[in-house]
Amino acid sequence: MFLSVVALTLAVAEQPKAPFPYVRGTAHHVLPHTHTDESGYFSLCEGKNGKVYVGTAAYGLNAYLIEFDPKTGAQKVVVDVNQVCGLKTSEKPTFAAQSKIHTRNFVAPSGKIYVGSKQGYRRGKDDTADYPGGYVMVFDPETGKTENLGIPFKGEGVNDVTADEKTGLAYVVTCEDHHWMVLDLKTKQYREPDPKLRLTAYAQTLIDAKGRAVVLTQDFKLARFDPAADRLEVLDLASDGKAVGAAGDKLGPPCWALAPDAKAAYLIRMSDPTLFRIDLAADGPKVPVADLGKLIDGKGHDSRGSLIVGHDGLVYALERVDNATKFGTGYLHHLVSYDPATRKARDHGVLTVKNADWFDFGPGKDGKPKPWSHGFHKLPDGTFTPLHAHMALVQARDGTLYATVIYPFTLLRIDPAEYK
Repeated sequence: MFLSVVALTLAVAEQPKAPFPYVRGTAHHVLPHTHTDESGYFSLCEGKNGKVYVGTAAYGLNAYLIEFDPKTGAQKVVVDVNQVCGLKTSEKPTFAAQSKIHTRNFVAPSGKIYVGSKQGYRRGKDDTADYPGGYVMVFDPETGKTENLGIPFKGEGVNDVTADEKTGLAYVVTCEDHHWMVLDLKTKQYREPDPKLRLTAYAQTLIDAKGRAVVLTQDFKLARFDPAADRLEVLDLASDGKAVGAAGDKLGPPCWALAPDAKAAYLIRMSDPTLFRIDLAADGPKVPVADLGKLIDGKGHDSRGSLIVGHDGLVYALERVDNATKFGTGYLHHLVSYDPATRKARDHGVLTVKNADWFDFGPGKDGKPKPWSHGFHKLPDGTFTPLHAHMALVQARDGTLYATVIYPFTLLRIDPAEYK
C-alpha cells in the first residue's frame, strides 16, 4: 500500500506543467449532418432568448443555422437554406449550391437574426455550374419562421448582413467582389449607393451612434452612408501610430466591433495583433484612429472573426500564435482582452478542452484517420487544445464565452470563472 501511494505521488510529480494558464471550455460537436468538412465560419451569436446560434457549411449541398440550448446542450436545425429559398438539394455536390452561412449572425433589437448564404468551391473539373448568388434571410426565434429576402447581387455570395430595423434598411456585403448593397426591408429591393465602391475582404457594416452605416473600403478608407440624407461619403483614416492598413498589404482581413456607445469601433487585422480605436463620431474629412498597441506578443499571428466588445465593456479576441514555449508544438490559441478604462491588454491564457470525449479522434471503420479531424492537438499533459483555426467568439449576457473551432467543428463554451 505504501509503495502504491509513493508511485502515485511520483506520477503526479512527474506530470508536465504548462508554462501558461489554461482557459478551459466545454466542447460540443456541432450537429455532424449539417456540415460536410467539419467547418463553419463567422456565424455565431446569442439570441435574445438566451440560445446560441451557429451557421454551418455543407459544401456543394446546403447550409444550416443551428440552435444550441445552453441549459440542456441540445442542438437543432432552425434554418435549412435550401428549404427557405425553395431550392432542391443536388444529389451530387455542385458549385451552384448555397454551401455556407458565412455571415456573422446579426441580432436586431426585435430579436430577429439576419444571415446570408454564399457559394463554396468547385467540386472538380467537371463542376462547371454557374452560381446564382447568395440569399439574405431573417430568422425569428419567437415564431420559428424564416423569411427569404432575396439575392442582393447576381453571382455574388453574401458575406455580411447588418439590419437597421429603425430605418427599415439592411446593409449587405457581397463576395467575391465585395459590393455594398442597401436593402429596403419593406419592398425587398436592393440598390448599390456607388457601383464603383469596393470593400475589404470579409467587410462588416456597423451602425454608428447617429444611425449612419459604416464599412471599410479595399484601400482602407471609411465609407459612411447616412440614410436620412441618402448620402454616401468616403473618408480617410488618420492613425496616431501604425496605419490600420493599405491596399494590397499582407496583414489579412480586418475584424471590428462597435464600442458600447456606438461612437467608436475597435479593430484588428488577421495577421497583426495591434488594436485600433476608430472615432466614428468625427465629422471628417479625416477620421481619427488611435493605435492602442499589441494585444499579445509572439509570432505567426492569426485572428479570424473573433474580435468582439463584450457586455462587460471589454474588448476580447482570440489570437493564434506560434508555440515558442517548448511545451508541445504547433500553435496556441490565446484569449486576450483590452480594458478601455485602464488602457491595458491582458492574456487570459490558452484555450483548452475540459471534456476530451466530445469527439472520437480514433480511426474510422476503415481503419484510417477520420477526415477533417486535424484541428486539435494534445499538449504534453494530455490536454486538448485547438491547433489550426478558431472562427468566431461571442460573449453571452451572463458572461459565458462561446467560440467556434474547426476540424472537428466545435462550439466551445467557456464559463466566466475560467477567464475572469
